[in-house]
Amino acid sequence: MRLWRTVLLFLLAAFVAALAWHWLAADPGYVQVRLRGTTVESSLVVAIALLLLAWASLTLAWGLARWPFRAWGRSVKRRGRERLAAGLTAFAEGDYAQAERDLARAAQNSAFRTPALLVSARAAYERGAPERASQALDDVGAGGLRAADATRARFLVEGGRHAEALALLKPKAATGELSPRGWRLLAEAALACGEVQAALDALPAIARSQSLTADAQAALETRVLAAVLAAAPDATRLAAAWSGATRAQRKRAELVAAFARRAAGLGQVLAAMDEIESAQRREWSDLLATVYGELGAAEAGARLRVAESWLALAPNSAPLLTTLGRLYVLQGQYGKAEDALERALALTPSAATWEAVGDCRKGENDLAGAATAYANALRCMRGEATVALAPLLARDALDTRPIAFEERSEHGVPRLPAA
Repeated sequence: MRLWRTVLLFLLAAFVAALAWHWLAADPGYVQVRLRGTTVESSLVVAIALLLLAWASLTLAWGLARWPFRAWGRSVKRRGRERLAAGLTAFAEGDYAQAERDLARAAQNSAFRTPALLVSARAAYERGAPERASQALDDVGAGGLRAADATRARFLVEGGRHAEALALLKPKAATGELSPRGWRLLAEAALACGEVQAALDALPAIARSQSLTADAQAALETRVLAAVLAAAPDATRLAAAWSGATRAQRKRAELVAAFARRAAGLGQVLAAMDEIESAQRREWSDLLATVYGELGAAEAGARLRVAESWLALAPNSAPLLTTLGRLYVLQGQYGKAEDALERALALTPSAATWEAVGDCRKGENDLAGAATAYANALRCMRGEATVALAPLLARDALDTRPIAFEERSEHGVPRLPAA
């Protein structure tokens, strides 16, 4: 197909040339140029041909005259690229001193100045020279100001100076001069400083930039929204923040837990219970099972009945057994509480479970056992080995052998225990 198109174009060009020649042969035109007594006469065709030849000659001469300069410019750019590549490689290897030297030379080329200075600042900071890092960022041109601000804020955040980072980024955010990294750093600094509204306001810009994967974006949204819920000053603000979240966000266990904790803290225990129970009906979550036992003494009896019904869904859930133990303690059923907590410790020892054991022993007036259990909670938090808990009067000591319910598949077939 391409061959036939080429042949057709040649035939068309030949046809046009033949018509043009026939037209010019009848009257080739006449051109006369007179300058200071000199007269040059020619046909129009020859004059056009001479002009084209002159233009081609001048173009060739200009190209030849520029060739040494262009060759020198290409050589400079090549050396700049090599120095930039060497500096980036040295930076990746952790040879920050060599990286600074290579990048300083690369920065002498205007085409590579901005990236070279930005990485050079990072290398200086990693070497423990924040003054040189700041100077490199100050030298970044107008085209790299957003990147320089983000880098400066990153240094502040990494140094734990969140308030200074927030003070740097908030004016830039108001004028829309932040890079995607700048918005993310603004959210991090705002969360660290407790300015949850600033972090919430940064989420749309971060989402528009698409600088995070879907999972990372969801994780950041969850952290910010959880902080917003936890900081709600009253029930009205809490309800507004919760209703302002999307349906998908309200299904996340971390956000349900944050809402439930804050609602319980504001005396809205029934609302907290309703959200947790609805979420557990959709999908089981150990986190929500834990939070269900942390809602205080209100509605403890109703919560206990619901938690006992959950055993059919998650019979081997240590968080659920811990929650049952807490609720039994609130109801004064210390024997049942210790049985549930014994199973939880056998499955997955945790500081929360040992703390609940301490509350149980305290309720039974076993102050020595309570002290041991509380000490074990601290040991669990530190990753240290726990000590055995003495039996209460005639009660046997805690049996640390794993106690588990039988698990069956959706077809009713018993499952073998995991290896």
